Parts: sequence; C-alpha cells; structure tokens
Amino acid sequence: MKALTRLGGRLSASATTSTMVASRMTTPTLAVAGTRAAFRAVGGQAADVAPIVGTGPPPQAPVSQAEEALARVKKRRRQAEMLKLAKQSRAGASHVLTLGNVAGSLQVFLDTRVLRHPTTKEIIQIPTTKPHLATALALEWDLLTSVQDATRQHLIPLTSLVCRALDLAAEDATHATGPGSGVGPARAQITKMVMRYLDTDSVLCWAPEGDVTQQDAQGRTLRELQQASAEEVVGYLVSRVWPGISLVPVLDENSIMPRSQDEGSRAVVEGWVAGLSAWELAGLERAVLSAKSLLIAARLLVQWSEEGAGIASRGGGEGRERFGVEAAAKAAGIEVAWQTGNWGEVEDTHDVDREDIRRQLGGVVLLVAGTGKE
Repeated sequence: MKALTRLGGRLSASATTSTMVASRMTTPTLAVAGTRAAFRAVGGQAADVAPIVGTGPPPQAPVSQAEEALARVKKRRRQAEMLKLAKQSRAGASHVLTLGNVAGSLQVFLDTRVLRHPTTKEIIQIPTTKPHLATALALEWDLLTSVQDATRQHLIPLTSLVCRALDLAAEDATHATGPGSGVGPARAQITKMVMRYLDTDSVLCWAPEGDVTQQDAQGRTLRELQQASAEEVVGYLVSRVWPGISLVPVLDENSIMPRSQDEGSRAVVEGWVAGLSAWELAGLERAVLSAKSLLIAARLLVQWSEEGAGIASRGGGEGRERFGVEAAAKAAGIEVAWQTGNWGEVEDTHDVDREDIRRQLGGVVLLVAGTGKE
C-alpha cells in the first residue's frame, strides 16, 4: 500500500509537470491561432490601390491625323459661316456712321450719337483741316463687330492716338492760361522719354566692320545697308531740321556700351521736341515707340506734318512719297529683314510685327497730316 502511495504521489507529480508543459504549449498555440484568425479577417477584403475618383464618360478612342485635320476644317467653316451671318445681320442694322461739321470741327456720329472720349466723355472734335483723319476714325468704328470690341485697344489704335492728342491739347491750354503757366506733366514726360532713345537710336547702331561673310543679293553687308539708311535720315535732319549739329554712331567697335551725343546736339533736339504742337507730339510719341527710333519718327513727322513740325519750309520741292510709311518701316526693320532673309521668319510673329508697325506709322501720318498749309 505504501508503494502504491508513493507511486501515486509520483504519478501525481508527473501529471502536474505534464499539465504545466501542456499549458505552456497551449498558450502560444492559442496566440498563433488568434493571429491567423486576424490575418484571415484582413485578407478577406479587396485592396484599394487606386480609388476611382473621376466622374463622367470614359475617354474617346484615338483618331487618326486625317480625321483631326478634317475636324479642324469643319470647325473653321462653321466659324466662317457664323462670321458671315453676323456681318449680314450687322449690315441690315440701322446703325449709320456719318461725319458732321459742328461748330468748326469734324465729329463722328453713330446714328444720332456722337463719338466721345472714353475717359473724359468729351466729344471728340477733329480740326476741319484733317478730313482724312476723321474719315479713317469713322471707318475704324464701322469695322467693329460688337460693343466689346470698343474696349479692346488693339482694335481702336487711331481712336487712342486721337484721344492722346486731345488730352495734350487740353493740358497745354490749362497750363498756358492758368497760374504758374509752364510745361504740363504729360508733355514733360513725353519729352524725357523720346530723348532717351537718342543715345540708343536704332538708326545709329551699326553692325561691326569686317564681317563680309553675310551679303545680300547685291553684295552689300548689313553695315553698309545700315549706313545707307542712316545717311538718308540723318542727312535730312541735320541739314533742314537741326542745322549745325552732328550725330555720331552710338556703338564703338570695342565696346558694348552706347555712346551719348554731345550736350549741344541734345539741347537742340530737346528744344525742337518741346516746341511741337499737341497733335505733332502725340504722333512723335507713337512713332518713336513703334520704330524704336527718334530719328525715324522725326523724319516722318517733318515730312507729313501740316504745321511744319518746327521748320518754316520743307523746301526743295520734294514729293511726300519720298519718305512715307513704307520707307520708315523699312528703315526701322533693317536688322529683322536681314535675319529673316538669311534664316527665315517665324509665322505669326515676324509677319504680324511687320504689318503692325506699318499700321502704327500710318496712324501717325493721318494724325499729323492735313490741308492747313497746302
């Protein structure tokens, strides 16, 4: 019995040990089982890598280049038809542009409404000696297709030029009669601006000597073309408009910095600019900004101004066609014409600039020309 008791105690100890080992082995097994259950729960959901957030139909299938070209042609035809219909409906409208001589000035009428200054709302009055300017102004407004076009400055360049001249005339009248009479701020600003172009005038900027690799069809280099143009423009100005002064090239062979004209020449030119009338000064400003040259602008102004532009007589009996819009535009674009002749021109850039400068200079001729002294 004692042996059995001892055996039973041993069995009891052995069973206890087995139970502890079993419990130790059971706990990780439960943990792993729980982890597996958690993995199974997560793995049961579909992955959302790139959620669809866009709404609308799917993109269209690609088309060939021929179909794209045909679509562009159809679109242009539709636009042309719409424009034609708009012109026909506009032609059938009751708006009629007329010119009237009211109180000693020419005025543009749209039906019974008179054309006014966009800022001051004053009536635009053009001198009776400028009938071509008044006709061109009326034609500019007749070509507008909508009310919105009247707010686009590139569609009404002549209107803005005329308004600039009228503003200068009103300012001159105010400073001439008011207390502390003198030069108005707008006139002083224009004079200062155009004089800055004299030291970097494009007519006096020539290509370096010695480059004979590039020549035109007549065998002339770029420098020779620039010198020929400068001799014609500068020669006329220093002999008839500013006698006694000398104008030198502004670029030296060994320097990239422009060379200033002498103070005496600058004083003569500045005095001439300050003595221009309001119409002439507005035309000079537009021509300088378009041609990037004070000398070309002065040459064009003197040739066409009805007020003489500060000189008593043109003399010589020369015709006005000698230096017109085309000659001024060519003198201002010698370098561009040389480069495009050698390397070709950029579409919608060089061709647009070439026509725009002629439009701007043509507006200057219309502004200053007239029948007052003919």
